[in-house]
Amino acid sequence: MNTHIIKSLFFVLLFSIYGSVVQAASDATDEIAKYREMISDGNPADFDEMRGENLWKKPSGPKKVSMQKCDLGKGSGIVKGAYAELPKFFPDTDRVQDLESRLVSCMTTLQGIPEKEITTKPFGGDNYKPDIESYVAYVVGQSKGVKMNVSLNHPKEKEAYEIGKRIFFYRAGPYDFACATCHTQDKIRIRMQDLPNFNKAKDSQAAYVSWPAYRVSQGLFRSFQWRLNDCFRQQRFPEPQYVSELTIDLAMFMARNANDAIYAGPGLKR
Repeated sequence: MNTHIIKSLFFVLLFSIYGSVVQAASDATDEIAKYREMISDGNPADFDEMRGENLWKKPSGPKKVSMQKCDLGKGSGIVKGAYAELPKFFPDTDRVQDLESRLVSCMTTLQGIPEKEITTKPFGGDNYKPDIESYVAYVVGQSKGVKMNVSLNHPKEKEAYEIGKRIFFYRAGPYDFACATCHTQDKIRIRMQDLPNFNKAKDSQAAYVSWPAYRVSQGLFRSFQWRLNDCFRQQRFPEPQYVSELTIDLAMFMARNANDAIYAGPGLKR
């Protein structure tokens, strides 16, 4: 057969396959959008919020004290709008803290619960629901509708942001991945999940304010620390220690970039 004819047939076949893949991807995106619309009427995270509020007011731990005097950055016991300003610097611990690390501080100091007891198994499963996850659900729900306003006024806040930025772009591991590998391009997808481009303010804001979230596919409420850990897992990095400085700095970078967006969590994810 003529070489030119063979080449022509090859390119016809190639473009046919490419067109089918593009159409399949488009169809999948449409179906995911329909699915999200279908489940958007109710969020099971509401039950986690209610459980968290009940636990918040209940005396617990060796000291038999509730969490109602926990200072999340707006004063003792003030929960409304607190998450929209986290992470931030706390003078009493002399460090920048995100919500979960601050909750650990309150649980240890107010309730007398050993830190290791909290951090050894902080993420829930089918038959296990740690109190700290319910606290998270309650607290973030109290910032729904509040504009993100994360400060960089303190030198340690600025430092945390810059370190978080370096972590976001740092490439390493067996696949030479960084957070930026998946999150600085348009129209990138992992399996059926569209990935936000953090070089774009709208993408960055929309991604951050929808977490923590209820994962329908897992039937579980998931915190932001869990989300970060899962990303490191997918990059084939060692799993970070719960509420480690690394995760807090990365959260600071992402939270600050979400400033001026309206917090909408807990979100609802596939």
